[in-house]
This record gives sequence, structure tokens and C-alpha cells, in this order.
Amino acid sequence: MVMATTTSTAAHTSLASVTLEVADPEAARRFYSAFGVDAYIRLRASEEHSTGFRGFTLALTVSGPATVDGFVGAAVDAGATVLKPAAKSLWGYSGVVQAPDGTIWKIASSAKKDTGPATREIDEVVLLLGVEDVKATRQFYAGRGLTVAKSVGGKYAEFAPGQSSPVKLALYKRRALAKDLGVPADGTGSHRILLGSTADAFTDPDGFAWEAAAPLAPTLS
Repeated sequence: MVMATTTSTAAHTSLASVTLEVADPEAARRFYSAFGVDAYIRLRASEEHSTGFRGFTLALTVSGPATVDGFVGAAVDAGATVLKPAAKSLWGYSGVVQAPDGTIWKIASSAKKDTGPATREIDEVVLLLGVEDVKATRQFYAGRGLTVAKSVGGKYAEFAPGQSSPVKLALYKRRALAKDLGVPADGTGSHRILLGSTADAFTDPDGFAWEAAAPLAPTLS
């Protein structure tokens, strides 16, 4: 696919859906249903080659440490591998798991202490893309019509969520993201993720592919 350019004629775009490419869609459906995030993603069968870090993570923000523990426990019970045990940090409380299909999920809360019982509620889901040049990629996406909601120099950028997707898009330095997740930054082959676009199909500077897509349905397609 030829990479699209950020011209003044580019259609305005927002994130409509997130599709994970998996070897076994039925097994992945069972996992994501048990994990409790099936309303946020789509699945597609794929045998695309991929090794090492695939360059992204999906991050859940929840109310407190007990809820973080609950989601981590549900993921592990369904077959996930713990990459970082849930623990307190400077910014709150979080843990990192890897799904059987290879997708890395971070579950986090800004709270270090619980103020109520654990729930199964998710406050926010963010797709973090690990990119080589945050400023350049931010400019690329802004040129396609995405609205920058937050920007921290060349380290991080966040876009306003689209009306048709419950997932927010953000950019982070690839090596910094890998370090935060507890994995080596190296990886080859497909990212094994497709981003649904409310406009046309294109590929960003780091090889993440967008496809024209209908708004995300409430359940896995």
C-alpha cells in the first residue's frame, strides 16, 4: 500500500474501530469475552508473520487497584501471560498482560488506594501506538483531520475520540512504550492490527494500516 500524504484535500478522519488480527478468532472471542473487553474490539483471522513487539498496546483505565487486580486476574484465568504484575507506581497502580493472540494490554488506575469495591467497569480504553517520531506522526494525523487533544513535546500525543468508537487514539515513543510494558522494543513483520477510518484507507509513517470501516458494533463482529 502506498502511504497517503497529509494534503489539504485529505478527508477528515476519526477512529471508528479497532480490529485485531488473530490466528484463531473463536479462541480470541472466548478470551476477550472472559477478559471483559469484547465491546471495544473486532477480530479478523490472519496468518501474517509477526515477531517481537508489535508496536502498540491497548490500555484500560479503571477506578482503583482492586478493579485493576480483577481485570488482570480475569485475563490470566482466560489464558493471558503476566508481563508486569500489578503494583503501585509513581502514577498510580497498574499491571500488564499479554493475550494468547499476542496483543499486550495494560490495566491502570490513577488511584493508589481503593475508595470502593472492585467493579468490572472500564472508564476509558486507549490505543497507544509506539512510533519513532511523535511530532511527525502527530502532524501526519492532524493533516488527515484528527483533532489533537493533548501533546507533550515529542514524547506523547493524544487525539480527541471520534463519536463512533469507544477507543481513544494516542502516540508514544516506541522504545519508551516497550519499556513501560516490560518488553524488548525490537519486532518485525505485521503489527497485526487494523484501525477503522471514518474516511478513506491509508497507512501512517510507522506502518499502521487504516481501512474504511463502519462504526464499531456493540459486540464482536
